Amino acid sequence: MAWSIADVARMSGVTSRTLRHYDQIGLLPPAWIGSNGHRYYEQAELLRLQQILLMRELDVGLREIRAVLESQVDQVAVLREHHQRLLAERDRLETLARTVGRTIAELEEGKDDNDPVKINRPENLFEGFESSPEIDAEVRERWPRAWEQSRQVVEEMTAEDAEQWQREVTAQMIRMAEFMAAGTPVSDAAVQAEVDAQYQFVCRYWTPSAAAYKGMGRYFVDDPRFRANFDKIADGLADYQREAMVFYADARLS
Repeated sequence: MAWSIADVARMSGVTSRTLRHYDQIGLLPPAWIGSNGHRYYEQAELLRLQQILLMRELDVGLREIRAVLESQVDQVAVLREHHQRLLAERDRLETLARTVGRTIAELEEGKDDNDPVKINRPENLFEGFESSPEIDAEVRERWPRAWEQSRQVVEEMTAEDAEQWQREVTAQMIRMAEFMAAGTPVSDAAVQAEVDAQYQFVCRYWTPSAAAYKGMGRYFVDDPRFRANFDKIADGLADYQREAMVFYADARLS
């Protein structure tokens, strides 16, 4: 039995774009390609994809994953190697949860009933805020130097730095939601000033080109996890943010 790339994307939650990328780098070739040019996968490829996703959850790089799969390295040893990293991630999330609680309290303080922005379930404002493994993998492959630069900056963050980062990201999203709720065009100078502030914020970790910045906006819309994060602030915010970023990239970065 074989499954089309659309079937595999639906079952696994991995986008068709990422599956094609995995094929291009030799990590997950399809079992065969039909006369229509579509990729088809059989059980062996599904099992291989499961292994890939498991190791991605453990933050193993694509090159390392390929080496493991091709060299038949003991996967139990790989799991043990990353066990401590998982425990460290658990501790980080617990700290982040406390940070989110403080952030929510501060954002709600002083807001009145006339505020057009309604935060849906603010106690879960940051739930699911995580880097998408598929996106991170593509960034590693396409822009390795930029990825390494941003990784080093993040690793050097103190707990206070990370807390401040979360506050700034949330505040920016809230301000963009307010513009959207007011019907402000993305070309408006005030909106573009906010986007410029966001771009300068991103440049602290990585300096994206016009194409890369547009791509970031596209991911906000196309990736379900990113879209969900924006929709927790206000429905449609991901689309509004992307349109504003595209306008900015065309006007300021091209």
